[in-house]
Amino acid sequence: MSCSIITELVDRYIAVSYSVTNIAETLVKEQIGSDLTNDQHYMLRYMSGAKTCTSTELAAAFNVKKSAITAIITRLHEKGLIERDRDENDRRVVYLTLSDKGHELFEKAENRIHTLVESFINKFDPEEITQFIETYEKLNRLLIENKEMHTGESE
Repeated sequence: MSCSIITELVDRYIAVSYSVTNIAETLVKEQIGSDLTNDQHYMLRYMSGAKTCTSTELAAAFNVKKSAITAIITRLHEKGLIERDRDENDRRVVYLTLSDKGHELFEKAENRIHTLVESFINKFDPEEITQFIETYEKLNRLLIENKEMHTGESE
C-alpha cells in the first residue's frame, strides 16, 4: 500500500475509534445509571464471568495497577456489591465475588446494555456484523500480541 493510502487509513481509524469509543461509553453509562461507573460495571462483568477472582487477577485483566483496582473494589464493597473472603491458608490472598445485590444490579444493567447493543446490531446484515466482529476480534488479538511483545507479558 502507498504511504498516502496508509496515512488516510490511519487517520480514519483514529477518528472513528475515538468517536465510537466516546459515544459507546456514554451510551453504556446511560444504561448503567448512576449506581455504577463504567469501570465498576466492567469489574462486575468480569467477576460475574469468573465467579471468584483476586484484585491481582483484575489488575492483569484490565491492564491497570493494583492500586487502581483496590480503589474500585473498595467502593464496590462499600456499596455492598461484592464480598471479600480471605484465603484460609494465606491471609494475604483475598477472593472477590459478587454479592446478591451486586449480581442483581449487574444483571439489570447488563440487560439494558444488551438491548442497546442489539438495537445497533439489528441494523446490519448477519454476514456484515459477523465479519465486523471477527475483524474486531482479530484487531484485539493483534493488540494483545503487540502488548505482550513490548512488555514480555502473556495472558
